[in-house]
Amino acid sequence: MRIKNNEVAVYAIGGLHEIGKNMYCVQYQDEIIIMDCGIKFPEDDLLGINYVISDYSYLIKNRKKIKALVVSHGHEDHIGGIPFLLEKIPEIPVYATPFALSLIRGKLEEHGILKTTELHEEHEDTVLKFKKLSVSFFRTTHSIPDTLGIAVHTPLGAVVFTGDFKFDLTPVMNQPAPDFQKMAQLGKEGVLALLSDSTNAEVTQFTKSERFVAQSLHNIITGIHGRIIFATFASNLYRVSTAIQAAIDTGRKVAIFGRSMENGVANGIDLGYLNVPKDLIVNAKEINKLPPDKVMILCTGSQGEPLAALSRIANGTHRQITLQPGDTVIFSSNPIPGNTLSVNHLINKLMEGGANVIHGRVNNVHTSGHGGQEELKMMVRLSKPKYMIPVHGEYRMQVIHTQLAQEAGVPAENTFVLSNGEVVCFGPNGARIAGRIPAGDVYVDTSGTADVDNVVVHDRQILSEEGLVVAVATIDYKHKRVLAGPDILSRGFVYMRESTELINQTQKHVYHVLRNEMAKSDKPKESDIKKAISENLSDFLYSKTERRPMILPIIIEKK
Repeated sequence: MRIKNNEVAVYAIGGLHEIGKNMYCVQYQDEIIIMDCGIKFPEDDLLGINYVISDYSYLIKNRKKIKALVVSHGHEDHIGGIPFLLEKIPEIPVYATPFALSLIRGKLEEHGILKTTELHEEHEDTVLKFKKLSVSFFRTTHSIPDTLGIAVHTPLGAVVFTGDFKFDLTPVMNQPAPDFQKMAQLGKEGVLALLSDSTNAEVTQFTKSERFVAQSLHNIITGIHGRIIFATFASNLYRVSTAIQAAIDTGRKVAIFGRSMENGVANGIDLGYLNVPKDLIVNAKEINKLPPDKVMILCTGSQGEPLAALSRIANGTHRQITLQPGDTVIFSSNPIPGNTLSVNHLINKLMEGGANVIHGRVNNVHTSGHGGQEELKMMVRLSKPKYMIPVHGEYRMQVIHTQLAQEAGVPAENTFVLSNGEVVCFGPNGARIAGRIPAGDVYVDTSGTADVDNVVVHDRQILSEEGLVVAVATIDYKHKRVLAGPDILSRGFVYMRESTELINQTQKHVYHVLRNEMAKSDKPKESDIKKAISENLSDFLYSKTERRPMILPIIIEKK
C-alpha cells in the first residue's frame, strides 16, 4: 500500500461488511486521525470469545503519525476497543463527548490505564488543529446523549463521518435536534468524501422519534399492576430516563442491578442528564418489602448475556432477586446480530418462570437509533459529497446505501463499497484503490486476553462438533519398538463402553502406523510420527464414522 504525497487516504480497520467494530481513519502525509474504536459481539460459533476487536498492527507500525482518536458517541461498538488500542499505543490523545468520556474512563480504570491516558472533552463547537489536518464536529441524534458527526478537514476537502445517526426532530432529555445548518455548511465548503452509517439502509421510512417510544412505554407501564423488570442497554439513557419517569408517575420505587447500569445511571445523574429524586432509588432489601405494584427493577441483560442481571434472575441464580409469577419483563431493545438465539432463549426462560414478557417493535417499546433511507438520502443532499463510502453495515446494506447516494446525486463511479483494510486514495485527479492494510479480527476471551488465535477458535469449534481422540504410546526409539499402548481415549467423540470394537480397531491401526513410521528411518523423529498418527487416524475414523474428531497423539520415549 502506497499513499502519494498529494493524496488523502481513507480506510476502515473495522465496521465494514459487519455491524460493530467501527474504526475509520483519515491519513494525509504524516498525519492520521482515527475516528472511533469499537468492538463487535461474537457469533454463536466463536466459542469462549467475549467480543471481537480490530487488528491494530498498521496503527502500531505508524504510531508516530497518529494525532488523535476522536469519538462520535459512547456505544460499545464505537468505544469498546479503546482500552485495547491504548494498551498497544498509550500515547494517543482521546477526544470524546461528556457522556462517552465518562464511559471511557470507566473502561480505562478497569484496565488500569486511566492515569496514563490523555483524555479531552469535545463538543459540537470544538475544533482540533494539527499541522496539516484539522477536525470539527456537528450535532446529530442517536439513541444515546452527546452524539456528534466528525469532519476531518484536509487540503482536498473534508472527510465527513456521520457516526450513528437519525434525524430525530423531537429528542428527549432536552437533547438538541440535529444541526442541519452545520451539515449544509460543510457541504457548501466542500465535502471530499462522506462516510455514512448504513445500518438501516434497508428500512424505507423515517425512523420513529425516541419521544414516540417514551409515550408508548409510559402507557404500557401505567397499565401494569405487578412488578416490572425493565431491561435495556446501560448506555441508552433515553430509555433509562423514560423508565424512571414512568416509575415516578406511577408511584414505583426503582432498584438498579448490573454494574454497567449502576455506572450509567450514576454518570447520567452526575452530568445532569437524569433527574432522579433522592428517595426514588432503593436497594434489594427494600424492594422485597414493597408491594409488587410499587416496584420497578432496572437492569442489564437485554441481549441475553449469561452473566448479566436479567439472565441470572431468569435462571434463579441472582442472589437478591427471584422471579415471581405475575412479573412483567420489558425488553426495550432489539437483539444485536449474533445475539438473537440467546435473547430468544432468555425470553422463553422468563416465560417458563411465570413472567409476562413485552418485547419488539410490535409493542412499540423500541425504536432504532439509525436513520432510514430517507434520512440517509437527506444526509447526502445536505453534505453534497464528491465521493461516498457507506460504512457501519453488512455488505448488502452498503450496496443499498450506494444506490441511495446515487439517487441523491452522487455519480455511481464516485461510490465505493469497501471492505475492512481496503484503502481508497483521493487525489487532485480522482480516486483510486491503493491496496490493503491488515484489518482482520482479534478475539478477546473471557479472561480479557486479546490474542486468542484463529487456530484456537477453530480447534474449539472442532472439539464442540466432533470431539477429541487421544492416542498414547510408549516407544523405544533405539530398538524401534512399541513398549506400551497405544491406548485410546475418547472425549465427545464416541462413548467408549459402547464402542469397544471401534476402539480395538483404532488401537491396531495406530500400532501399525507407529511400526511403519519407525521402519522408515534409522532415527525417526517424534514430530513425523505424531503427524502420521494424526493424518492416518483422522482418515481411518472418518471411514468408520464419517466424523473427524481432533486427534491428539502423545508419545512417551523410553530413556
